[in-house]
Amino acid sequence: MTMSLNGASSKQGIEMNVLLLLTEAPTQPLAWHAFELAQQLLQQGASLRVFFYQDAVLIANALRWQPADEPSLAAAWRQLGLDLPVCVSAALYRGITDADNAARHALGSHNLAHGFRLTGLGELAEATLDADRVVHL
Repeated sequence: MTMSLNGASSKQGIEMNVLLLLTEAPTQPLAWHAFELAQQLLQQGASLRVFFYQDAVLIANALRWQPADEPSLAAAWRQLGLDLPVCVSAALYRGITDADNAARHALGSHNLAHGFRLTGLGELAEATLDADRVVHL
């Protein structure tokens, strides 16, 4: 028996589409809470999509240094095996780009972390329409 999102017990587990809209910077505790929620939802059988927006795009910065004794939030997200879409406008505004956008905007290099991909807000709109639940963290 597993618990559903509303707390009710169910023999089948969760059979719903959940979108996690992430907006918190990796330095904020809520960014880790979002990852932990994603783990729980996957364990309960939810169909999960995520979208990195606003300051959450900083999670996808390959040049973000952190001390060796701190876990990497980007690596943690990659381990979940999910598609990791990042808002291209929010990323570029915060100095994060992939090779294609670096060439398009005449930037010297790219720094999007492995496993993440840049995309537009149209994908967020589509994911919102497809979701049974949208959780904004």
